[in-house]
Amino acid sequence: MLTIIDWAALGAKEQQNLLTRPAQKDSAAIRGIVSDILAAVRAEGDAALSRYASTLDNYDGSRWVATKDALASIKPELRVAMEQAVANISRFHEAQRPQAITVETQPGILCEQRWQALERIGIYVPGGSAPLPSSVLMQAIPARIAGVEEIILATPGPVPDVILAAAALAGIPQVLALGGAQAIAAMAYGDKPVVKIFGPGNAYVTEAKRQVALDGIAIDMPAGPSEVMVLADANANPRFVAADLLSQAEHGPDSQVVLVTTSQALAEAVNKALAELTATLSRQAITLKALDNSRTLVVKTEAELVAISNSYAPEHLILQLDNAQQLLGRLKNAGSIFVGAYSPESAGDYASGTNHVLPTYGLAKSYSSLGLLDFMRRYTVQTITQAGLEALAPTLIALADAEGLDAHRLAVTVRLENKA
Repeated sequence: MLTIIDWAALGAKEQQNLLTRPAQKDSAAIRGIVSDILAAVRAEGDAALSRYASTLDNYDGSRWVATKDALASIKPELRVAMEQAVANISRFHEAQRPQAITVETQPGILCEQRWQALERIGIYVPGGSAPLPSSVLMQAIPARIAGVEEIILATPGPVPDVILAAAALAGIPQVLALGGAQAIAAMAYGDKPVVKIFGPGNAYVTEAKRQVALDGIAIDMPAGPSEVMVLADANANPRFVAADLLSQAEHGPDSQVVLVTTSQALAEAVNKALAELTATLSRQAITLKALDNSRTLVVKTEAELVAISNSYAPEHLILQLDNAQQLLGRLKNAGSIFVGAYSPESAGDYASGTNHVLPTYGLAKSYSSLGLLDFMRRYTVQTITQAGLEALAPTLIALADAEGLDAHRLAVTVRLENKA
């Protein structure tokens, strides 16, 4: 269970060490392997992809798998659940549509900001020990709403029916049965390269995304192991808290869960609940390994709760506090926040409507949760009349002279000399 630590008994350096994530698997060996895979795909194309599918994915089936009949292969109640998730995700992301703006900055000078959907994107959905149809929906539904013309969805083969069904609901006609760094390479360097790649993955996928980004392929965000921080007071339900911690711990042995509480009694009650609930889980071995890397911090004040959360910048932040709403304005760094006893992290992962693709590893200090705008680009337009240019000309000329850029000056003065 979680090691319970008295925060006040630690020095500043010890406190900081407790909020430092374990080193990610980013060895020179991984970088070299990924680099070789990317180079082989660029040089050999399909031959390299087929080889890697066989040797790394242990899959020799069709590389492209149609989704048109997939919905008939899943249980009706699962289809209903997925359709509810689609409805809520769609509703929340539809509300994020940006508005174009038009501003006359001074007479005769009209400046605009417009938005355009990305033309062709890649989505990666991990395989491994559990199929993740929710990751399909969380990426593909906003992309469709944004107006993305073409979506390439890659996932290791053989592709589970539930993944194909989720793709079908999102309007994706076929799935690329390819995993790992080779999938990222296929999307980045194929006959029709994508302009941006989305989705989580293991260390090889993460490194592949990093490397293709150096070649001009945009990526959504860097990824690390999943994580949750729960802030709780003495009135929190220990079984609710324990269940929230377990829901993240079961993702993988490198997941990290942290409880921060003002109550020693709650910390002990949560540990008791963790022992009881973990015994009921099918992924018990994975969950226990994650709990070994996790901890409970017992603090004295609400201010310490806030400071620890802002310093850690968790992917998921759950507030099991009587005054949770009042604290929201002070909690600056989190990927997604779940407020109150009846807001489990599972809701955001699946179907409340918010997106579950979130910054990890402390990157919530500078990165945002995935949203509609990630599938779009903004650009500006300016339209200037002759009178508008004449009024702005002295400013433009003075700045061009200050920078010593004669052609910039010339582009203005040649127009001033061309009066009708």
